[in-house]
Amino acid sequence: MTISISGSGGITYPDGSTANTGGNITLTGAFTLPSGNTAQRPSGANGAIRFNTSNNVIELYSGTGWTTNLGSYTISYLIVAGGGGGGGATGGGGGGGGFSFGTSLVNSGTTYTITVGLGGAGGAGVTGITSTGTIGGSSNISSPSIVLASSLGGGGGGGYSGSAGYTGGNGGSGGGGGNGAGGATAGGSGILGQGFAGGTSQQGNQAAGGGGANQTGGNQNGFYGGPGGNGANSSITGTTTAYAGGGGGGTYQNGSTGGIGGGGGSVANGSGVAGSTNTGGGGGGSWSGAGAAGGSGIIIISYLSPVQRGSGGNVTSISANTSTSWIHTFTSSSTFTA
Repeated sequence: MTISISGSGGITYPDGSTANTGGNITLTGAFTLPSGNTAQRPSGANGAIRFNTSNNVIELYSGTGWTTNLGSYTISYLIVAGGGGGGGATGGGGGGGGFSFGTSLVNSGTTYTITVGLGGAGGAGVTGITSTGTIGGSSNISSPSIVLASSLGGGGGGGYSGSAGYTGGNGGSGGGGGNGAGGATAGGSGILGQGFAGGTSQQGNQAAGGGGANQTGGNQNGFYGGPGGNGANSSITGTTTAYAGGGGGGTYQNGSTGGIGGGGGSVANGSGVAGSTNTGGGGGGSWSGAGAAGGSGIIIISYLSPVQRGSGGNVTSISANTSTSWIHTFTSSSTFTA
């Protein structure tokens, strides 16, 4: 390591003594900061800087205390909302939770609220409006003053009616149309950029599939309930994973499949299967009983940095070449401090 000092000024040592060695210090190589855990923080003086080993961040003493607010940086995020509940009594599959991704600037030291949506409840196993599944909970990242990004919960699967079936609910992806004695029943609509619509149910003993993040829910097809629409892939964790598949429609004679990405299917002449936890998968519709619940959502934040900058969630890292990606995974509501 080479050190060169020039200009006017000096260095102040911890004991208060000084050396008039100049005002500018140029280093080639690396300068190691003093380090210690939070309990070992010294009495601060304005401008003091250290590395905190408790949370692996650089912190600065400014004014009244230690802070990690050393500027802003960019995060990437994946936000998946809760899947919709499947419809009951020959009900449609629940829609996959809204799927969104992007980047955002965050301010170091600021705490952001992480809201992970729960899966919607399945509809009741009786004829009537209560047989329609419930919309899943929305997921979002928000600061005290603004919502940075959000996804809408999946629409509930439509329930059974003695006339026309009940329409699938609108959501991130739409719920599948429920079965009825009076003709075709449409699926609910999805949100552009987050998911697709649910399928359509015809008169008979089968219902339609819920929409997924990457595909429209399947229509009832003869003696087959509509399959759930497939979800979308993300590689934000370093592993390609599918999220927000739609639930399969309730069916009497043949089972239906849930969409890739956690969507629950439906057992022939039986019950729906719940959407997978932390995928935002829609719940499967049932033929005779209550519909199945949608799967809960998930939020994942990542950023490039030589050291961990944020805190919160389950933290992992991936190093490739000279870059390190830090990944914060939230499977339930919490906070993220940038």
